[in-house]
Amino acid sequence: MTRLSTLTRLTLIAIILILTNTAYAYTEAEHDYDEDNGDEINQICAGCHGEFGMGGKDGKYPRLAGMPTQYIFKQMVEFRERKRPNMPMVEHVDDRQMPDKEIMDISIFLNRIKLKTHLSKVDETAPDFDAYARLQEAKKTIQIGRAKGDVEKGRKLYQKECKSCHGKDGMGKQDEAIPQLAGQYTKYLWRQIKLFIDQKRTHDIDDPEEEFLKSFSQEELQDIFAYASTLDD
Repeated sequence: MTRLSTLTRLTLIAIILILTNTAYAYTEAEHDYDEDNGDEINQICAGCHGEFGMGGKDGKYPRLAGMPTQYIFKQMVEFRERKRPNMPMVEHVDDRQMPDKEIMDISIFLNRIKLKTHLSKVDETAPDFDAYARLQEAKKTIQIGRAKGDVEKGRKLYQKECKSCHGKDGMGKQDEAIPQLAGQYTKYLWRQIKLFIDQKRTHDIDDPEEEFLKSFSQEELQDIFAYASTLDD
């Protein structure tokens, strides 16, 4: 199967984004953010996604920290409306428990968590060494392991096929609800690819992403993920 032309794909993406912004018009700019409420909701999320949204269990639970606010918001609304099947999430985002304003609070809260990829260099033998501060820093440090594959081939494929949406640095786009790939668990990304291809996870209209992803071989996807796993180094 040939890949969609760049022009065709960008046109389809533009349509998706227009419809996405219409369907999920509630934005951070118009929201009266309640940080305390976001923190309180996060205490529930932490049971799976960790205290600082770092995810865990090698990708069973995805990293949420730093993800674009509108992306988190959109996914939670889709869980709530059963557009994205995930039974464990349904009980937490049912409309009676989490209306849009509550979802926006936790989306902003998670977006503003900044995780480090390396611990700072300190002298742990120094008299003023703060062990507790070091522990807290370690809790907010995450380094995704390198994925198997040809990094250089993956880089070329990423730059050609993925950069326009997910960004040169893999950090996604804050204002377009496009998630970051850098710092995300490779096993989680593989699961999402399969869900897209199997049409179990879709966008708001017939998803061109399904056909686009099917056009890659498993080896090519592996190479892309190998490259993506280096973006947080």
